[in-house]
Amino acid sequence: MTAIKHALQRDIFTPNDERLLSIVNVCKAGKKKRNCFLCATVTTERPVQVNVVKVKKSDKGDFYKRQTAWALRDLAVVDAKDAVKENPEFDLHFDKVYKWVASSTVEKNTFISCIWKLNQRYLRKKIDFINVSSQLLEESVPSGENQSVAGGDEEAVDEYQELNAREEQDIEIMMEGCEYAISNAEAFAEKLSRELQVLDGANIQSIMASEKQVNILMKLLDEALKEVDQIEMKLSSYEEMLQSVKEQMDQISESNHLIHLSNTNNVKLLSEIEFLVNHMDLAKGHIKALQEGDLTSSRGIEACTNAADALLQCMNVALRPGHDMLHAVKEQQQRFSDLREQFARRLASHLNSVFVQQGHDQSSTLAQHSVELTLPNHHPFHRDLLRYAKLMEWLKNTDYGKYEGLTKNYMDYLSRLYEREIKDFFEVAKIKMTGTTKEGKKFATLPRKESAVKQETESLHGSSGKLTGSTSSLNKLSVQSSGNRRSQSSSLLDMGNMSASDLDVADRTKFDKIFEQVLSELEPLCLAEQDFISKFFKLQQHQSIPGTTTNEAEEMDGGTLSRSYTSGGPQTVSSEKDMIRQMMTKIFRCIEPELNNLIALGDKIDSFNSLYMLVKMSHHVWTAQNVDPASFLSTTLGNVLVTVKRNFDKCISNQMKQMDEVKISKKSKVGILPFVAEFEEFAGLAESIFKNAERRGDLDKAYIKLIRAVFVSVEKVANESQKTPRDVVMMENFHHIFATLSRLKISCLESEKKEAKQKYTDHLQSYVIYSLGQPLEKLNASIFYFSLHFFEGVEARVAQGIREEEVSYQLAFNKQELRKVIKEYPGKEVKKGLDNLYKKVDKHLCEEENLLQVVWHSMQDEFIRQYKHFEGLIARCYPGSGITMEFTIQDILDYCSSIAQSH
Repeated sequence: MTAIKHALQRDIFTPNDERLLSIVNVCKAGKKKRNCFLCATVTTERPVQVNVVKVKKSDKGDFYKRQTAWALRDLAVVDAKDAVKENPEFDLHFDKVYKWVASSTVEKNTFISCIWKLNQRYLRKKIDFINVSSQLLEESVPSGENQSVAGGDEEAVDEYQELNAREEQDIEIMMEGCEYAISNAEAFAEKLSRELQVLDGANIQSIMASEKQVNILMKLLDEALKEVDQIEMKLSSYEEMLQSVKEQMDQISESNHLIHLSNTNNVKLLSEIEFLVNHMDLAKGHIKALQEGDLTSSRGIEACTNAADALLQCMNVALRPGHDMLHAVKEQQQRFSDLREQFARRLASHLNSVFVQQGHDQSSTLAQHSVELTLPNHHPFHRDLLRYAKLMEWLKNTDYGKYEGLTKNYMDYLSRLYEREIKDFFEVAKIKMTGTTKEGKKFATLPRKESAVKQETESLHGSSGKLTGSTSSLNKLSVQSSGNRRSQSSSLLDMGNMSASDLDVADRTKFDKIFEQVLSELEPLCLAEQDFISKFFKLQQHQSIPGTTTNEAEEMDGGTLSRSYTSGGPQTVSSEKDMIRQMMTKIFRCIEPELNNLIALGDKIDSFNSLYMLVKMSHHVWTAQNVDPASFLSTTLGNVLVTVKRNFDKCISNQMKQMDEVKISKKSKVGILPFVAEFEEFAGLAESIFKNAERRGDLDKAYIKLIRAVFVSVEKVANESQKTPRDVVMMENFHHIFATLSRLKISCLESEKKEAKQKYTDHLQSYVIYSLGQPLEKLNASIFYFSLHFFEGVEARVAQGIREEEVSYQLAFNKQELRKVIKEYPGKEVKKGLDNLYKKVDKHLCEEENLLQVVWHSMQDEFIRQYKHFEGLIARCYPGSGITMEFTIQDILDYCSSIAQSH
């Protein structure tokens, strides 16, 4: 094994700079035995790497080759299989489990012990050793030849170093000259000593022979020093000769330097003078324009604008260090400041005059708009003022105090002007809505319907001609039915909570058009004024330009904040977009309250107007938010939309409250309840209004609330009804609700539609069974009166366990008793009973729903079903008796048909 180990070290591991520490002869477990060697190695270079190498003997020759190598850090588990008994098998867990059988247990234990020591010394990750004897896992190294190789004393191993090629060659040459060195080491050592003495003597003689040459060298150095002294004396004489020339050259150089410095200063001075003249000299034409320029003509405004820009450039020139100390510069700056102050004052005064003059011209056109629902157009006013936009920008950059003053004056004046225009505009809208003049006299009345809906409207009056009054409440709502519909009385309803059926569709259409026209007039007015403010006051909002975002607008203006100059200095108050919103809020401060007043008036006239207003206002809010979500128009319309939504919710709540408070007459039949008809009209109106509307979700929620309230109220009225049977009230009203929902096809009420149909069907069946089976007097009874006692008794006996064919033997239910019962009700009595039943049903049902024929047909079917039931009972309980009723099914059909035709 030692020879193999040395051979492997020499042939395989030494060329790879590795040292072999342990070796074990193994073969794979369970397979054909092909021996190989597992070797534990370490590298000779730092950092040390520890490997487990599999070496296999080549098939083509008697040499070994390296087959597989695993890094020791990848070894997870070493399994020795048995810690007590000797077992040559062991497992190494790398990426997979490798099972080996060693040639001997000693080799296996030595190899595992080496692996354990290498793990302890070189690896941070500790390998798991299982089924290994504790004696192997100790620091001490087993005795024997493996002690020095297995890694127990690393320092001893490190002392051994191999000879390189040159050292081997020198030793071989030396040993060839002394063949006896191996056999006689003492003679070899004596020879080496004699040769060393000879070399030392030769070195001493060489040193003594070199003394003469050293003396010669010292003599040559002395001669060289003398030559150097002579050269230095000559150089000194030459320097004295050139001293006078040097002084003259210094004087000439200094003179040239002063001349060059003077020229440089002159050039710099000329450059500074040219800079000041070019940048701080204002043309006489510009000065004249600033002092006397015409601010009324377009040419004069352009000249003043150019002069103001030139003045601003002169004042904002970046002076070089020291310029501000020059007297001429100070005078020029003072002159510029005086010109700026003079022109700013003249410009502010002129613009204030323009505001006033344009306002007077605008007021003169108000008369023609006072009778029309239109707002005056401010475009000419804006167009004339926009000529001064660049001058306003100049004023903003040079004198913010006057710029701010102009801004406040504009807001104060325009707010009063717009307030007059908007109030007059809303006054006209209110007049057109209510049909009254400004003096409060009615020139049109609300339409009256043929159903005798009576209403009175108080005059609208006020000190300033505004609509300050309120409509009077309805004194009484009486509905006269032409046939069988009940009269409704003592129902006092406020006009604002009036049923939708009490107003003509034309009035609602007119209100919708007026409200839409109001919003359509306000929207371009606000957008045009906002666009003008951003352009004229240079606030760079640009909301009217599609595709320009707020961030882009801020970048166009440099992202600066507006400043207000007070006695204490400049102060940052808000961003420019906030300033636009503040200006718009002050100028149009009357829009929101006027809109709220108009909405309140529309709600008073007809609470259903809130449906129109919700749709229209939602659409305009959506449009405004698409343009600019944070604009004044979007914010204002959003606030008003909240009010409209509250009115809409109030309208729904009032309808539900009316349902809860409805009272029915005790002396007349119920018929279709008024709130059921009102829901039908509300739903039809709402579907026409909310078609493709943005707020469809609000309507769906209202539908759910209303329909549930309708269901509850119908149940309540049906339970309280004394004149009309409960089943009739439920049947007719739920049939009407089902028909309404089927016609309108409201998707969110599909479940309620099914529920209404089910309730209608259930109560129709209940009413039919109740009407046919109720006990009446003999002549007026239904045909089933005779069955109530006799056949119920028959069925009771059968239920008690008596066989059906034995019932006829009962004394009370024999054939003779059956013949008496049948004989007592001949066909004419049956027809008479059916005729009385038809009249009774006709009294219960109302004409509006037209369910008489449906109910009569259901009664006919139920009558025939029970007839067949009794015939079958007679056949089963009285077999072979030949007893039958005195009328047939065909007779029943004929009776029902003739009764229906006669009525």
